[in-house]
Amino acid sequence: MAGGVADWDLFQSLHAVLQAGSLSAAARGRGLTQPTLGRHIEALEQQLGAPLFLRSPRGLQPTELALSLRSHLEEMAAAAAAAMRDASGAADAAGGCIRLTASNVVGAEILPPILTDFRRKHPAIDLELVLSNHNEDLSRRDADIAVRMSRPTQQSLVARKLGVLGLGFYATPDYVATHGAPDSIETLRSHTMIGFDTFPAGLRDALPAELEVSRGMFNFRSDSDAAQLAALKAGVGIGVCLHAIGRRNGLTRVLPDLQVFELEVWLAMHETQRASPRLRLMYDHLAEALSQVVAENRGA
Repeated sequence: MAGGVADWDLFQSLHAVLQAGSLSAAARGRGLTQPTLGRHIEALEQQLGAPLFLRSPRGLQPTELALSLRSHLEEMAAAAAAAMRDASGAADAAGGCIRLTASNVVGAEILPPILTDFRRKHPAIDLELVLSNHNEDLSRRDADIAVRMSRPTQQSLVARKLGVLGLGFYATPDYVATHGAPDSIETLRSHTMIGFDTFPAGLRDALPAELEVSRGMFNFRSDSDAAQLAALKAGVGIGVCLHAIGRRNGLTRVLPDLQVFELEVWLAMHETQRASPRLRLMYDHLAEALSQVVAENRGA
C-alpha cells in the first residue's frame, strides 16, 4: 500500500458501495453526499494502488480486489457495530442496544409482542432485529442473541434448547367454508396448496413419507416462507404453519391428526456476552416468553 494504512472511514465507504451496489445508494446509507463518497473510493484506490470498481452500462462492477476485501470489511463492520452496542451499554447501565436475529417468520410473527413487552419493561434499551433464514455469525458478533430453529453449531456459544414447535396444515375459515376440509392425503391434493418452488435442503426428508411431496403438488409456490404465510392468511389455499401462529391468526387446522414436521427452538449468545446485564435481561426474557410459545404450540 503506497500511502500506509488506509483510513477506516474510507473502508466504510467501500463496504457501503459493495452492499448498496451504487455510489448514490451508498452515500444515502452513510449520510454523505455522492461526491464525498466518490472521493473516498478514489482516495482508497490511490492508497491501494489499484482500481476497486469498473464503470459499465450496468453500473459499478467491483474488481477482484474489492471482492477480496468484502469478507474482511463485513467482519470489521460487524466488530465496529458490536463495539458501539457494547459501548452504549457501558455508558448507560440501564440502556444500550441489543441486536437480535431470527428466522423471517419467527421474527415477524412470534417476536413482536415479546419484544413489545421487553421494551415496556426496559424502555432505555434499543433493539435491532435482523430477519434471515440463514444463521448469523454470533462468533463474529453479527448479532448479540439468536433465536434459531436448529441446534447451533458454532463454537463458544451459550445455547439453550427451549423445546420443539410442531407445524400442521391450515387454511382460513372462509376457505374451508367455501371448499370444504380435506379428510385424507388424497383429498388434500385436490385443494389449492401453498408451498415451495425449490425445496430447502433436507426438508423433504423431514416430511411424512405418505405426503409424497413434489413441486407439482403446489398451486401457489414461493421460496419465501413469509410469502407463503401471507398467502395462507389471505385465503389462497391450504398451507403449513406453526400451530401457535395458526391459532393466533384464527386459522383452521385441517388433517389435525397429521404432524407435518417439527422444529427445535434454540436461544444462543456468545459466551463472552453472558456477563452483560442488558443481554442477560433479554436472554432470560426470550427464554421465558418462547417457552410459553412452545407450550402454546404443544396444545394445538
